[in-house]
Amino acid sequence: MSEPLDYIKLASNKPKGKRPYFHDDPAVERVLNITMAVAGELAVMRERMDSIERLLETRGVLTREEIENFVPQDKTQEEQRQLRHAEYIGRILRIVQQEMEELQNPDKTLEEIANDINQM
Repeated sequence: MSEPLDYIKLASNKPKGKRPYFHDDPAVERVLNITMAVAGELAVMRERMDSIERLLETRGVLTREEIENFVPQDKTQEEQRQLRHAEYIGRILRIVQQEMEELQNPDKTLEEIANDINQM
Protein backbone atom coordinates (compact mmCIF):
# COMPACT_ATOMS: atom_id res chain seq x y z
CA MET A 1 0.00 0.00 0.00
CA SER A 2 1.35 3.42 -0.91
CA GLU A 3 1.85 6.30 1.50
CA PRO A 4 -1.03 8.80 1.74
CA LEU A 5 -0.54 12.00 -0.20
CA ASP A 6 0.56 15.09 1.71
CA TYR A 7 -1.78 17.65 0.19
CA ILE A 8 -0.31 20.55 2.14
CA LYS A 9 3.14 19.74 0.73
CA LEU A 10 1.74 19.25 -2.78
CA ALA A 11 -0.04 22.59 -2.57
CA SER A 12 3.29 24.29 -1.95
CA ASN A 13 4.73 23.09 -5.27
CA LYS A 14 5.44 26.06 -7.47
CA PRO A 15 6.86 26.76 -10.90
CA LYS A 16 10.37 28.10 -11.35
CA GLY A 17 10.89 31.84 -11.49
CA LYS A 18 9.15 34.73 -9.82
CA ARG A 19 5.40 34.82 -9.37
CA PRO A 20 3.75 37.50 -11.51
CA TYR A 21 2.05 40.20 -9.43
CA PHE A 22 -0.78 42.38 -10.69
CA HIS A 23 -1.23 44.73 -7.72
CA ASP A 24 1.22 46.94 -5.88
CA ASP A 25 -0.03 45.78 -2.48
CA PRO A 26 1.09 42.20 -1.66
CA ALA A 27 -1.87 41.77 0.71
CA VAL A 28 -4.32 42.55 -2.11
CA GLU A 29 -2.46 40.09 -4.33
CA ARG A 30 -2.75 37.33 -1.69
CA VAL A 31 -6.46 37.94 -1.19
CA LEU A 32 -7.01 37.88 -4.95
CA ASN A 33 -5.11 34.59 -5.30
CA ILE A 34 -7.03 33.00 -2.44
CA THR A 35 -10.34 34.26 -3.82
CA MET A 36 -9.60 32.88 -7.28
CA ALA A 37 -8.57 29.52 -5.81
CA VAL A 38 -11.87 29.35 -3.90
CA ALA A 39 -13.84 30.41 -6.99
CA GLY A 40 -12.21 27.69 -9.11
CA GLU A 41 -12.77 25.01 -6.48
CA LEU A 42 -16.38 26.05 -5.99
CA ALA A 43 -17.18 26.17 -9.71
CA VAL A 44 -15.91 22.62 -10.24
CA MET A 45 -17.68 21.31 -7.15
CA ARG A 46 -21.01 22.90 -8.05
CA GLU A 47 -20.92 21.42 -11.54
CA ARG A 48 -20.09 17.95 -10.21
CA MET A 49 -22.72 18.11 -7.48
CA ASP A 50 -25.36 19.19 -9.97
CA SER A 51 -24.49 16.21 -12.18
CA ILE A 52 -24.59 13.76 -9.28
CA GLU A 53 -27.85 15.10 -7.87
CA ARG A 54 -29.56 15.00 -11.28
CA LEU A 55 -28.38 11.44 -11.95
CA LEU A 56 -29.49 10.21 -8.52
CA GLU A 57 -32.87 11.88 -8.76
CA THR A 58 -33.46 10.74 -12.37
CA ARG A 59 -32.70 7.15 -11.39
CA GLY A 60 -34.93 7.34 -8.33
CA VAL A 61 -32.06 6.64 -5.93
CA LEU A 62 -32.24 9.81 -3.81
CA THR A 63 -34.06 13.09 -3.81
CA ARG A 64 -32.34 16.42 -3.45
CA GLU A 65 -34.07 16.83 -0.08
CA GLU A 66 -32.43 13.62 1.19
CA ILE A 67 -29.06 14.92 0.02
CA GLU A 68 -29.58 18.25 1.79
CA ASN A 69 -30.51 16.51 5.05
CA PHE A 70 -27.68 13.92 5.09
CA VAL A 71 -25.69 13.56 8.32
CA PRO A 72 -22.52 11.41 8.51
CA GLN A 73 -23.37 8.07 10.12
CA ASP A 74 -20.06 7.17 11.74
CA LYS A 75 -16.62 8.43 12.76
CA THR A 76 -14.99 7.21 9.53
CA GLN A 77 -17.32 9.29 7.36
CA GLU A 78 -16.68 12.34 9.54
CA GLU A 79 -12.89 11.81 9.38
CA GLN A 80 -13.04 11.52 5.59
CA ARG A 81 -14.89 14.81 5.41
CA GLN A 82 -12.35 16.46 7.69
CA LEU A 83 -9.50 15.21 5.47
CA ARG A 84 -11.22 16.65 2.39
CA HIS A 85 -11.61 19.96 4.24
CA ALA A 86 -7.88 20.01 5.07
CA GLU A 87 -6.97 19.25 1.45
CA TYR A 88 -9.30 22.01 0.25
CA ILE A 89 -7.86 24.59 2.64
CA GLY A 90 -4.35 23.55 1.59
CA ARG A 91 -5.16 24.29 -2.04
CA ILE A 92 -6.84 27.59 -1.24
CA LEU A 93 -4.09 28.89 1.01
CA ARG A 94 -1.31 27.72 -1.30
CA ILE A 95 -0.06 31.27 -1.90
CA VAL A 96 0.37 31.91 1.82
CA GLN A 97 2.20 28.59 2.31
CA GLN A 98 4.57 29.34 -0.57
CA GLU A 99 5.38 32.79 0.76
CA MET A 100 6.10 31.37 4.21
CA GLU A 101 8.41 28.76 2.69
CA GLU A 102 10.20 31.42 0.69
CA LEU A 103 10.86 33.35 3.91
CA GLN A 104 12.18 30.17 5.57
CA ASN A 105 14.41 29.21 2.63
CA PRO A 106 15.23 32.50 0.99
CA ASP A 107 17.21 33.19 -2.12
CA LYS A 108 17.44 36.72 -0.77
CA THR A 109 19.63 38.72 1.57
CA LEU A 110 18.45 39.50 5.10
CA GLU A 111 17.78 43.07 3.99
CA GLU A 112 15.51 41.90 1.14
CA ILE A 113 13.64 39.60 3.55
CA ALA A 114 13.16 42.48 6.03
CA ASN A 115 11.77 44.65 3.23
CA ASP A 116 9.36 41.87 2.21
CA ILE A 117 8.13 41.49 5.80
CA ASN A 118 7.64 45.24 6.16
CA GLN A 119 5.48 45.24 3.02
CA MET A 120 3.13 42.52 4.39
